[in-house]
Amino acid sequence: MALGMVLWMTLLGSLSWASTAYVTDSLRITLRTGPSVDNKIIGILNSGDVAEVLNTQDDWSYISVSQGEEGEKQGWVLSRYLMSREPWVIQAEALKEENTRLRERMDLLESRLGEAISRGQALSKDLDQRARDFEDTKKEYETLKAGAEGYLQLQATHRAARAELETARKEVQRLTEKNERLRSSQMNRWFATGALVLLCGLLIGLMIGRQQRRRRSLYT
Repeated sequence: MALGMVLWMTLLGSLSWASTAYVTDSLRITLRTGPSVDNKIIGILNSGDVAEVLNTQDDWSYISVSQGEEGEKQGWVLSRYLMSREPWVIQAEALKEENTRLRERMDLLESRLGEAISRGQALSKDLDQRARDFEDTKKEYETLKAGAEGYLQLQATHRAARAELETARKEVQRLTEKNERLRSSQMNRWFATGALVLLCGLLIGLMIGRQQRRRRSLYT
């Protein structure tokens, strides 16, 4: 008992540093009360258990390890069963989790790639349809342009015809007015001629009447 107390006091006096270690791969090791196989076993450690190395003595290490519901335990283990790197089982589990994440990420990327391909195909179809619509619109535009040119030419011809018609109308009006003036002047001449003929007839009648009266007066 006294020897155990001395060893415990010596151990406490030498606890000046601590480091993390892992139980080596593919093993189950014993946790003892002292740095000897003769000491009592107080726990069993599995490969991958994380231990905090509090002290070392010869081939032994004094560690602190958490064992779930049993709480934290401290004891001695052979140093050769500890290692600084993570055990393969932990690395494999980490790699498995990473592989799962990568697979999920790959599935997500594949899904997004499929959606992108679908959108690309839809956009390609839409682009082809728009190209066809553009060609149809271009043809319609060319047709309308040709029709518009014909309409403009027809409109220009129509304006020219209207101008010619207006000129002809004015000419007809001028000729009509001139004809009316000529007709009026001719009627005036006819009236004057008639009046002159009538006057001449009256004068001749008067002259003949006088001569007849003279003749009668000579015979009577």
